[in-house]
Amino acid sequence: MTMTDHPPRETPLVSTAQPEDFFQLLKPRVMSLVVFTAVTGLVVAPGHSNPLLAAIAVLCIAVGAGAAGALNMALEGETDALMRRTRGRPVAAGRVRKNDAMAFGVILSIFSVMLLGMTTNWLAGGLLALTIVYYAGFYTLLLKRRTPQNIVIGGAAGALPPVIGWAAVTGQAPWQAWLLFLIIFLWTPPHSWALALYSAGDYAKAGIPMMPVARGARSTRLQILIYTLIFVPVAIAPAFLGLGGVVYLAVSVAGGLFFLALAIRLWRSRAGDQPDKAEAVGREAALYDVRAEAKPARNLFAFSILYLMALFSALLVEQLPGLGA
Repeated sequence: MTMTDHPPRETPLVSTAQPEDFFQLLKPRVMSLVVFTAVTGLVVAPGHSNPLLAAIAVLCIAVGAGAAGALNMALEGETDALMRRTRGRPVAAGRVRKNDAMAFGVILSIFSVMLLGMTTNWLAGGLLALTIVYYAGFYTLLLKRRTPQNIVIGGAAGALPPVIGWAAVTGQAPWQAWLLFLIIFLWTPPHSWALALYSAGDYAKAGIPMMPVARGARSTRLQILIYTLIFVPVAIAPAFLGLGGVVYLAVSVAGGLFFLALAIRLWRSRAGDQPDKAEAVGREAALYDVRAEAKPARNLFAFSILYLMALFSALLVEQLPGLGA
């Protein structure tokens, strides 16, 4: 080797990732919604829960959700790097190595499942394990790239937290818990496909057959409306089945009618027919920075989050003294 030669650059043996990068692996925004719905299941379940054990259960569910997110990012680093919305994630951006993210996710998975099983019961622990495996394995590896129904089938993982919370208190998973599951399960397609309508270019670039890519925007808008017509009555049902009371009835009906109005407006729009605003001008854009034609999709996506939180908030509020269903 001469003085002018440069030695090959070696991969550092020690990770240079910062704590913030590992925190982002947990998908904190998704985790917050998971924890919120799990807490609702835990609070509305009949019976008394020891406050310390309840706190441990919530912690385990949060860590388990974060573990699933870390495994998802580890497995999808190359795909995420192709998409404008996800290329800043730690693995996709190269701040965290894939193997480190995998190890982080596996360790957190084992910790959360074992601790939840030992402190509450193994039904709750088993359901948490199922959620992690379903999301990181079944959805990420098998469904996401193979079928436009990926988000429909895979949505079961995101719908399980209230069942886990209920099981942590009672050791059982009765139909009331599965009704909460069904609400989230049916909410997921309109929510996710509304986002996909103005992010279709990203998904197409990454080779992911989301519904707008595989079936087109018009078909997606129709399917969003159909799912909404099923979802809204199911979301109202707890008020008539003894799980929710007057507060829940008011929130679910008012919000459900508005949700339906947004879905009808989206169905009648041209959202998704043209590339989104960021693609059209070739620059980065915020999640809600879309073309005028796509605003009905953006509005439904944004309101869907608010509506789901309002539904579960109403259930929690009714647990306050004097407001029982």
